[in-house]
Amino acid sequence: MINISSDTEIVKPGLPSGRVAVVDIGSNSVRLVVYDAPMRLPIPMYNEKSQCALGSGLGESGVLNPEGVKCALRSLRRFVGLAKSMGVATLDMVATAAIREAKDGPAFVEKVRDTLGIEINVLSGEDEAKYAALGLLMGVPDADGVIGDLGGGSLDLVGLDHGKFSKSSTFALGHLRLSEVSGGNPERAREIVGETLSDLKWLKKVKGRTLYAAGGSWRAIARILIDQTSHPLHVVDNFAMDAEAARNILHLISGAGRHSLELIPGIPKKRIETLPFAAAALEGMLIASRAKTLQFSGFGMREGVLLTALPTSLQNQDPLISACKTMVERTGRFALHGSEIREWLAPLFPDESEAEKRLRYAACLMSDIGWNEHPDYRAEHTFMRSLRIPFAGLTHPDRALIASTLYVRQGGDMSDPLIRPILGLLDMGQLAWIRGTGQALLLAHTISGGAPDLLSRTELEVTKEKIYLCVTKKDRAALISDAVERRLKSMAKAFGKKSKVKVMDD
Repeated sequence: MINISSDTEIVKPGLPSGRVAVVDIGSNSVRLVVYDAPMRLPIPMYNEKSQCALGSGLGESGVLNPEGVKCALRSLRRFVGLAKSMGVATLDMVATAAIREAKDGPAFVEKVRDTLGIEINVLSGEDEAKYAALGLLMGVPDADGVIGDLGGGSLDLVGLDHGKFSKSSTFALGHLRLSEVSGGNPERAREIVGETLSDLKWLKKVKGRTLYAAGGSWRAIARILIDQTSHPLHVVDNFAMDAEAARNILHLISGAGRHSLELIPGIPKKRIETLPFAAAALEGMLIASRAKTLQFSGFGMREGVLLTALPTSLQNQDPLISACKTMVERTGRFALHGSEIREWLAPLFPDESEAEKRLRYAACLMSDIGWNEHPDYRAEHTFMRSLRIPFAGLTHPDRALIASTLYVRQGGDMSDPLIRPILGLLDMGQLAWIRGTGQALLLAHTISGGAPDLLSRTELEVTKEKIYLCVTKKDRAALISDAVERRLKSMAKAFGKKSKVKVMDD
């Protein structure tokens, strides 16, 4: 087991190229996730969960739920077989609170080792919490506040100071455990969370900052909050809302009966029993921390475990740019590089910030992902795919910005009802950015046809009133056409300027 402390660099030996998998043996569920590596944040290729409830009754009995043990062993046999058939090169099997705390936890670990030949890494509460924080930091590198990771058996907390680990704590306050110790009363569960956290001095420093919520039950709650607030983007990762507004809805969820919860679409039936306790725990966390903002993470402990297995060179990559590059390498039409487009467009954005440059680079990298779609649906499919793509490092406004830009690049109209709800996440300056960048990407692909080393034989020159497309006499016939001139004019108009092709001596 890796010992994780706030001042320890977390690195495992270099990961071999190929598929990797993480099996998470939790108090409530046992899950297999298979990733395609290596990249900074591999996208899950396969994800399967068994609701085994290993930790059910643990607080009272001190041992694992016998039926849960049977379910878990059955599931682990399947998961190991699946991983082998899928060509998984590396499999990490980790266990959390239930195995850690149960008197028969060591016997379970030994049983798995004897029957399947795989060692289980039983995480301490501190390790579990900090792996969850690492998963969050994949997409929110400057996270500031506290991350809470709620499982069935434990609530794990890590303070974060602009991306740096601070204090950490773990409590037996998972949603299964809360249901038991509160006597099945969510209101009492909320009080227990508040009473337990009231003495946690370092948590008081979170006041006015952000509570980052991780864990399957809290992600289920995020989906309810998205629906109840009519948020236009149904993506859990980086969904954020005002903490006070969230508390009001959480209070309703914790007090709702089973029938009311069953009427809410998208909630797995097996979560309905414990969802009020997960909501009570989150409400109690918000009260105790006095956080200003609640933000959900789509990444957690499993991704943190995976990150530590990657070579240092991959760990240090920007997860968004790395993912975009990998996607293009696998699905791209030609070899026109995003960096070539990025540099060609640079004269149009002389005053952009580093954050804006990063998003522009991502849009350049993904600017041809819809090439193999039917032309009538290319813009629509590109928009939907890029809006919901499972990449880390994107806020919801970032997703809206990139997806809408690619929609315009594929010839889409910003007045289309398809994208109008998403545009509500953006300000007027960003809407102008979308129009200009989308038209510029369309022009870049029209000039080059997507082939490399053609675009760089032209350049853009920007003055107060005009945008010039500069080309040599030798290249004019090959690179300039009626279509190019039309799209140059449209792009210049988006920037509030006129356009002209400038032919230069060879």
